[in-house]
Amino acid sequence: MSQRDVESRLGLQRGAAPGFKRLRLTVAYCGTPWRGWQSQGGGGGIQDEINAAIRKATDIRTSIQGSGRTDAGVHAFGQVAHCDVPESVRMNGEAWQNAINACLPLTIRITDVQKAAPGFHSRFDAIGKAYLYRIWRSRMLSPFEADRAWHIHGHLDTEVLEACTRRLVGTHNFVRLSANRGDMPETQRRATPEKTTRTIQHAEVREKGEVLELEFEGDGFLYKMVRMITGTLVQVARGRASQAWFEDVLDNPDGLQSNQTAPACGLYLMRVKYPDN
Repeated sequence: MSQRDVESRLGLQRGAAPGFKRLRLTVAYCGTPWRGWQSQGGGGGIQDEINAAIRKATDIRTSIQGSGRTDAGVHAFGQVAHCDVPESVRMNGEAWQNAINACLPLTIRITDVQKAAPGFHSRFDAIGKAYLYRIWRSRMLSPFEADRAWHIHGHLDTEVLEACTRRLVGTHNFVRLSANRGDMPETQRRATPEKTTRTIQHAEVREKGEVLELEFEGDGFLYKMVRMITGTLVQVARGRASQAWFEDVLDNPDGLQSNQTAPACGLYLMRVKYPDN
């Protein structure tokens, strides 16, 4: 099997095959009912649902590829994906959007479809992402916030939270604030800092009524990195760990990983950045 055939099977080819055009889709979803973005052997991945919807709407078998994975229970406003369809199909972006949405569960929506540049790749061309994490602060969790936010009632020092959040801005080795996906031994992951170093361009804490929002924007994020950063920040803001401990976790790659991981329900992929936007 040629390299191009392998890449085609995996949906990794840099451009659409002859006779095909590439579509760029923006996807929003509530992650609660789903097993994450990634296609699953037994179904239940958001990727599976969109592939099935395209096939049902147009009788076209394609393999949609996203900018990256989101875990089970994680939500998105601006996931970006691409897929290849025959050039002979003369549907505009709005027609594609309407056709796919008509065949999708209501918890998954295609919010935009455009014809992509021939070599566009939703994963490899991405130059950054922005995530939002929502924390519900009131004593009682609103029933409309169930599976939409992390419910934390009680002491939370927002000044400490803001100070630690500001320390994230810059380039750091996030090996202790990320999880091993299992594709390599942890000793190897620790020995290749270039794989675990990322730049955070913006990090902010905002209070909006009952909700505390944490926003992170960077050139890329490792597996469970945002959830582990959030859980670690909250541990310090609750007074259960010191700021010095947080700084050591951030600055010293040789220690133990943080074991604080915020639940998936509060995390939202807000947007994916590309050179053209």
